[in-house]
Amino acid sequence: MARSPLTLAASVTSALPRVGVIGVGVLTEGTAGRYDAAVADLDDGRRVVVRAASDADADAELAAQARALRALTPGVRGLLPFRAPELLGETGLGDARALVVDFLPGYRVDAAHLPSGRGAATSIGEALAALHALPLSIVRTEGLPVRTPQQVRDDVSRLIDRVEHTRSAPVNLLARWRRALDDERLWRFESAVVLGGAGAASFLFEDIADEPRVTGVLEWHGLSVGDPATDLQWLASAPAAAEDVYAAYVGHSERAPDQLVRSRARLYAELEFAKWLVHGHDTGREDIVQDAVNLLESLAAGVSDDDIVSASALGVDDALALLDRVPDAQATTLDTSMHTDAYDPEELALWVSAEEDSADTIEVDAVQLGDDPEPDRRAADSAPTTHDDTSTAPIDIGAFRRPAADDGGDTDAQADAERASDAALRRWLSD
Repeated sequence: MARSPLTLAASVTSALPRVGVIGVGVLTEGTAGRYDAAVADLDDGRRVVVRAASDADADAELAAQARALRALTPGVRGLLPFRAPELLGETGLGDARALVVDFLPGYRVDAAHLPSGRGAATSIGEALAALHALPLSIVRTEGLPVRTPQQVRDDVSRLIDRVEHTRSAPVNLLARWRRALDDERLWRFESAVVLGGAGAASFLFEDIADEPRVTGVLEWHGLSVGDPATDLQWLASAPAAAEDVYAAYVGHSERAPDQLVRSRARLYAELEFAKWLVHGHDTGREDIVQDAVNLLESLAAGVSDDDIVSASALGVDDALALLDRVPDAQATTLDTSMHTDAYDPEELALWVSAEEDSADTIEVDAVQLGDDPEPDRRAADSAPTTHDDTSTAPIDIGAFRRPAADDGGDTDAQADAERASDAALRRWLSD
């Protein structure tokens, strides 16, 4: 039995001591009777919303909503371009939980009526991009759910298994989902802070400069770390606006490009019918089962044997969009001269003859070398060489000279040393 607005207003004074309620009204939210809700005016000028759950599942959602709103500290809210409800208090209402939050002004637009073009559609894309850019620590610190891509994939696998066990889903649809599940490309995404299933009803609009803008976001009970595509799956019901929402989302996203986010969003949208079927079987509701079967058969006829992920996972338009988001490469000037482990000046200096002059470049005397068995190679080695800024420049070894040999030294040994020095130098310069 639905609670009256006056009953709900009484719970406000219990959740917020020392305040008085001077007005109350019914708040219709389109939640299919899962919540009783009312809007109340307080004697301090504030307007608040009170919600009470009508069943155990809704009560659990309210508890999750309260936990999520506590995680939205003033610092976190400052990162968002829209408002989120502020938790003012909570209390018990019989066996149920009642939550009191501040009232956010604005209007909603049904997904089917969401228009294309600049305005509502692009503002939703921008809002979701900002939400998904929040630090993951916001969720982790509060102990809220965190799911990796593999865990998300495992959840999908278990759901498909349950649907298959009902023996009520079209075979071609199960095969389509299995192919998507097995496609490794689909599950290479970066987890993000998500609402966990946003919908058109999650967004509140106000007209700013004659343009509808998202000024508030509701339904935070699913706040977690997970797949960003879960917040985009509802766009399957907004055919006119979907392209513009996605374009604004990609254009304002600060995360790594995810070219298959739309494919996963499509998969999740289809799996909502699968969840409805499983729910009908679990609760023994034949009417729900039949409704789900009809929906799944219509879906199967519409998708035929197509795949969630096409053979070319990245289309031309998507590729161009991603390229626009790739920052220009910045040329980096590198100094690689002398950056080699093979260079040992002390060892090289041992091969430098004391009779060489102090010029910066070394000239090889053909008379000292004697007959050269490779004249062509010698000519090529002696040709001038040009170097760019990042090449290893010729080495000036004039500074690494050993003292001159005594006059009484062995002339033949000195000649051998000079020939060896020349050979070593050639090998060095040719490397």
